[in-house]
Amino acid sequence: MKISRSLEELSQQLSASCVTIGNFDGVHIGHQQLIKKTKTKAKTLGIPSVVVTFDPHPLRVLVDSKTPPFITLTEQKIELISKLDIDYLFCLPFNKEIARLEPEEFVYTYLVQGLKTRELLVGYDYAFGKGRKGNFQLLKKLGEKWGFRVEQLPPVMYDGAIVSSTRIRDLVKAGLVWQARPLLGRFYQVRGKVIEGKKRGGKLLGFPTANIQLKDELFPKTGVYAVWVEVLDLIKAGVANIGYNPTFGNDYLSVEVHIFDFKENIYGKKIKVHFVQRLRDEKKFNSLEELTAQIQKDALLAKEILNLPEAAIIC
Repeated sequence: MKISRSLEELSQQLSASCVTIGNFDGVHIGHQQLIKKTKTKAKTLGIPSVVVTFDPHPLRVLVDSKTPPFITLTEQKIELISKLDIDYLFCLPFNKEIARLEPEEFVYTYLVQGLKTRELLVGYDYAFGKGRKGNFQLLKKLGEKWGFRVEQLPPVMYDGAIVSSTRIRDLVKAGLVWQARPLLGRFYQVRGKVIEGKKRGGKLLGFPTANIQLKDELFPKTGVYAVWVEVLDLIKAGVANIGYNPTFGNDYLSVEVHIFDFKENIYGKKIKVHFVQRLRDEKKFNSLEELTAQIQKDALLAKEILNLPEAAIIC
């Protein structure tokens, strides 16, 4: 997959294309179905497949701090889309100038002239252009005018409800990471660099932990979780605490991971933490002994959960 942030550069490589466009926050199973259908149709037509997304997310430009936390930041979004075997990913640099474009201007500039679109696939709820005035009906009219076909895919359903980024976000924020997995097609993940913490886990409790410099925006509800950890090209089981460590009186949010059967020095290394199942709420303990005993119970339960076959799928 070739990644481009320049319309002019990408346009020079295309004589025709099959395109899908969207924010794709989470790259969930609905997004995956749309992208796979685009790839299949492109191969049938013998033309390149192109996924168009926006960086930054349009909401970040239009309403800034009032936006909900995003499920996937750009780095992970690119990784996930690359696994779907698309020819080109166009990360359109979104700004207020683009936001002011009328739908017709956007289509002509980016889809017709830029990407030379012959086929366009969109999701059931796709809207675009100034004031989100562009919709499927308008796209069909513009396609007839400028020579491209448009197909709108129906929503993907799971357990009687539409799969959406909002639904997934609500599940993760509630700590229901196991329930979010089938909608994402993988476990929910956060990533970051391992930094030096208070060094209490190993010295005081006998459970050394990797403290993560927070990077992602959406975090599961505070508590203790069974997790898979990607580190040093390995996938290891572990248990993670996300919260404020009330026993020690912290006043800042942290993610600390104890990786089972692992003794490598990983300060400064990037790791990915896949949240499998929430074990319990965060709790203030009366003594270190009480806390240590509970961590031992957490570790045993996490090992039992991660030993289940259905808990082995992380991506």
